[in-house]
Amino acid sequence: METTNSQSPNNLSLTPQVKDNDFTNTKLNPVFDDLNDPKTYLSHLQELTKKSVAQSLATTQVGIKDIKAEEERNLAIESGEIKGLFIVKPANSWIELAKTRPIPKMLFGEFWFEGELCILFADTNLGKSILAVQIGDSISTGKEIQGFKLEATKQPILYFDFELSDKQFENRYSSNFDSHYKWDDNFIRIEIDPDASIPENQTFEDYLNHSLERSIKETGAKVLIIDNLTYLKNENEKAKDALPLMKHLKALKSKYGLSILALAHTPKRDLSKPITRNDLQGSKMLINFCDSSFSIGESNTDKSLRYLKQIKQRNTEQIYDAENVCVCKIDKPFNFLEFELIDFGTEREHLKQVNENEKKELESNVKDLMQAEPTLSAYGIAKRLCTDENKFQSFKVKVNRIVNRNSNNSNT
Repeated sequence: METTNSQSPNNLSLTPQVKDNDFTNTKLNPVFDDLNDPKTYLSHLQELTKKSVAQSLATTQVGIKDIKAEEERNLAIESGEIKGLFIVKPANSWIELAKTRPIPKMLFGEFWFEGELCILFADTNLGKSILAVQIGDSISTGKEIQGFKLEATKQPILYFDFELSDKQFENRYSSNFDSHYKWDDNFIRIEIDPDASIPENQTFEDYLNHSLERSIKETGAKVLIIDNLTYLKNENEKAKDALPLMKHLKALKSKYGLSILALAHTPKRDLSKPITRNDLQGSKMLINFCDSSFSIGESNTDKSLRYLKQIKQRNTEQIYDAENVCVCKIDKPFNFLEFELIDFGTEREHLKQVNENEKKELESNVKDLMQAEPTLSAYGIAKRLCTDENKFQSFKVKVNRIVNRNSNNSNT
């Protein structure tokens, strides 16, 4: 049999007379009719082969890592280092093991390092997704965001977008739906398929987690951005749901050597108070299990400004604390919506200033209601006194604080 004369479905020879590397003007994603061109046909086959090899290599690398991890564990068991839930070694042995691991590199300045599960949290409409996409674009192109170091090399990133539709995404990264921003192929955006069928024996959350892990394995990407945590667990503000969520993310991080940036919301907060770890929904569990965390705050001196503040860090000292926040503005110079670092400052400069007379009046009104109606809850008091429903959540926080303070004073 002469394989050189085998034909394609279009009676096109698989060995056309084309010079090596002569594909300058060929298309990599041809329509059916383009395959009549020998150059295009061969180029298309080569591109499909490259993708297949890349996927196989990614799967192989994961498999090799699993084998090595299993070998290390077996050695630890044989040496008696595994004692039930614990791995027991002398400190020097831990140091020697750590020496074999790479030094974590910055992905977004001192805010996020390689190998970290990092949480970025903020109130709605403060720009979490805008900044997250900008960070992903930076890593995928290997170009740092001005003012924030990028030490890691250019690499693929998976952006799980559970917030925007493709049209909303297009609007943000184009000039009025024209002159679109050109993304690097390393930036891989993922959204939920609305037509997907969930297997009968799985919940939505289980199938979502399974699909997430499959995407990691088949692309070989080591950097994930999840926008946002609400879609991985329905009620992550509750501690009982936060714990399995963080365990799942940490397990994926350890298994595949990932760096994960997860976005999360904050409940309505008192804008006159500094941002703390308690402002994150499900803060106790989420903060305890993540490696690092930072937040976006809104400036009350200028609504167009935002500030970035470190909340938790392990690979660096706290640089961007309340005395040194990164002040940014959100801008769209042409076809890319982005954060632009413009200054550094203190957090108190951007907090809402409370009128002392208003504060005393509120405290007095709350105290009067507590005395007049001892069974009235803090929520009920807030409902009685709030004059602006749009600000009820932040007002409720203030009232609750006053009620707790008065209750503690009466018990002492």
